[in-house]
Amino acid sequence: MSWEDTYKEWKSNADLDLSLKQELNEMADDSKTLEEAFYAPMEFGTAGMRGVMGPGINRMNVYTVRQATEGLANFMDTLDQTDRQRGVAISFDSRYHSQEFALEAAGVLGEHGIPSFVFDSMRPTPELSFAVRDLQTYAGIMITASHNPKQYNGYKIYGPDGGQMPPMESDKITDYIREVKDLFAVKSMTQAKLRAKGLMTLIGEDVDLEYLKQIKTVSINQELIDEFGGDMKLIYSPLHGTGKVVGGRALQNAGFKDYTMVPQQAIADPEFVTTPFPNPEFPQTFDLAIELGKKQGADLLIATDPDADRLGAAVRLPSGDYKLLTGNQIAALMLEYVLTAHEQAGDLPENAVAVKSIVSSELATRIAEAHHAKMINVLTGFKFIADQIKSYEETNAHTFMFGFEESYGYLVQPFVRDKDAIQGIVLLAEIAAYYRSKGQTLYDGLQNLFATYGYHEEKTISKDFPGVEGKDKMAAIMRKFRAERPTSFAGYQVVETEDFKEQTKTFADGHDEKIDLPAADVLKYVLDDGTWIAIRPSGTEPKIKFYVGTVGEDIKDALKKIDQFEAEIDKMTK
Repeated sequence: MSWEDTYKEWKSNADLDLSLKQELNEMADDSKTLEEAFYAPMEFGTAGMRGVMGPGINRMNVYTVRQATEGLANFMDTLDQTDRQRGVAISFDSRYHSQEFALEAAGVLGEHGIPSFVFDSMRPTPELSFAVRDLQTYAGIMITASHNPKQYNGYKIYGPDGGQMPPMESDKITDYIREVKDLFAVKSMTQAKLRAKGLMTLIGEDVDLEYLKQIKTVSINQELIDEFGGDMKLIYSPLHGTGKVVGGRALQNAGFKDYTMVPQQAIADPEFVTTPFPNPEFPQTFDLAIELGKKQGADLLIATDPDADRLGAAVRLPSGDYKLLTGNQIAALMLEYVLTAHEQAGDLPENAVAVKSIVSSELATRIAEAHHAKMINVLTGFKFIADQIKSYEETNAHTFMFGFEESYGYLVQPFVRDKDAIQGIVLLAEIAAYYRSKGQTLYDGLQNLFATYGYHEEKTISKDFPGVEGKDKMAAIMRKFRAERPTSFAGYQVVETEDFKEQTKTFADGHDEKIDLPAADVLKYVLDDGTWIAIRPSGTEPKIKFYVGTVGEDIKDALKKIDQFEAEIDKMTK
C-alpha cells in the first residue's frame, strides 16, 4: 500500500483521535510532511523506537504505542504463566503525551491480562530500570525521548534484569510488532477498568525510597563528604525533567546540603522553554546555571537530561568563570576517583573491571591500566555494558567498578542496568569534595589527569540526514567508506581498520583478525599517531556520527589535531 493510501485510511477513520485528526487537517497541503509521516512504519530496534509526535505510521502517537505494546504483549503471551504474571513496570518523562502513552501501554497489556506497575508521575529512566529489578517484573517500558527536542517522544523496552531487552527477545518482540498490521484494531483498557480488575498498580514513593537507599551506596568516602562536602555549593538543573523528583533528595541524603536547583529549569515543562535542546552536552543548557553559579560562587554545576540518564557538568576556573566538561572527561574523573578511593580503602578487587563503548576515550583505558584494572570495550548502547555486568555476576570473572559512554552516560553501582545520572550527581559531588580537600577544583583534577596520562581530546561530529531520503544517504556514505578503504586521514596513516559489520580488524600489512563483538554498522580507524576515528549511523536518530579521539603534546596540539581531522571528514563526506 502506498503512503497516499495509508494517509487516506487514517483520514477517513471516523474514530481517529480528535487531536490527531486536527493535525492531519493542518498537514493536508504539505505533501512532503505527509509522505514522511506515512511512507513506512516506525522502526523498532534494540533501543526501542523514537520519533516526532503526530499522526501517521512513522510518528509517535497512541496508535503506534498500542502497536508496540501489542507486540510486547503477544510475546509475553508465549511465556509461562509465572513470567507473564510478573507483569511490566512503566515510567514516563515530562514530555507531551508521555503519561498518556504510558497509560495506553498499560491498557493494551491489560487486554491480555498482563499486570502493570505504573509510576504515579514522571520518574527517571534509571529508576524504571531499578523498578524492574526491585519489583521483579518481567519487563519495563519507559516513555521518553531522552535529550531530544520537544517534538519527539519514544518507547523503550527493558528486560527482566533491568537492562534493555536482550537481542533474542527484542528480535522476537519486533517480529510481533510488525505482525500488527491494523493499528486501529488494537484494544486498550481504560485506567478505571484496569484498576477495577486489579491489572494496574500505581507505584511511586515506595520505589523512590528503595532507589534512594541504593543511591547512598554510590558514596565511597562518607567522612570526606561530611568534612568537605557539607558546605560545598552546588547548582543542579534537571532541565525541566524527571531529575527534579529524586536528584535533590539523592544529594541531600549523601550529605550535600548546600545545593540549589535552577528554578526556571526545575519546572516540568514539555516545551523546554529555557533550552530548545535539553541535552547537557550543549553549552546553552548551562547558561542559567552559570548565571546562578556566579552569584553563589558555586563549586560545581550539574545538569541532567529530561529522563535523567545523562549528566553534564561545568567546573569553576580560577578566574571565576565556568568550563563545561565533556562526557569523556567526566568519566575519566569518575574512574580515576573510584579506583583511587578503593585502593586507598584497601578494597579494590584484584579482578576489577571497567567497561566503555568502542567510541569512548582511551584516556579511561590508560587510567584503568595504571590501577591494574581491566578495560573492556563494547558496542555503543548501554545494554552491552549491562550484558557484561550480568556475565560477571554469573562467572565471577571480574568485579564491575564503572561503566560509561562518551555521550554523558555513566554507571557506578549495578543495582541499575542503564546509565544513571542520579548516581552520577552523587559521585561527581564527592569527587569535587575530594579535590576541595586538597585545595583544588575539578578543573585542577582534570589537568592532573592530562599531565599523568597524556593530553587526550575527543569530538563527536554529527551529520543530519532527515526525511525519506535520509536513510539512503546514510547507507551510501557507509558504502563509500567501505569501498574506498581510506589509508590516511589528514596526512596520518591508517594502521588498523575495524569493520564491526564484517567483524574484522585489518592491519596495514593486510592481515586480518576476528572482532569478538556482535555485528554492528560501525567503522573504526586507528592512525599511526594514536588517533582513532569511528563512523556510526545512529540507531535512534537520522544522523551519522563521526567520533575522533586524539592525543597531543599539550591541549593546543590535541585541539589542533581535532580541527584537522574534522576538516578532513567534512571533505570526505561532501
